[in-house]
Amino acid sequence: MFKYLRKYPFSLLVIAAVIYLSFFRPPSVPELSRIPHLDKVVHFCMYAGMSGMLWIEFLWAQRRYHAPMWHVWVGATICPIAFSGVVELLQEYCTTYRGGDWADFAANALGALAATLISYYFLRPLIVKKQQ
Repeated sequence: MFKYLRKYPFSLLVIAAVIYLSFFRPPSVPELSRIPHLDKVVHFCMYAGMSGMLWIEFLWAQRRYHAPMWHVWVGATICPIAFSGVVELLQEYCTTYRGGDWADFAANALGALAATLISYYFLRPLIVKKQQ
């Protein structure tokens, strides 16, 4: 357990922030309700940030050891998408002030996939190049 705290501290903080943001009761701000699909943009950004931070910390922690790339694909892409599905189900069935939404789940998945593509094609070459 402490091994993960040392290797992935920022990722764990981002995951805790996403959990908090997913279950707190947001204040009512009428000006923000006029912006169409703002909640989808927020969902996209939350899960892009989570997946991106997982990618960065994995690549940074494993830069000296050649860990299999499937570990990061599972841990930074598939797990955030599955986590978002569980969060949407919990919002639907365990809260009275939040509802699960398929569009929110799609925004979450797109955020994780976008972060994965950016991390794999742009960040990975930078981090791998620095190790040599």
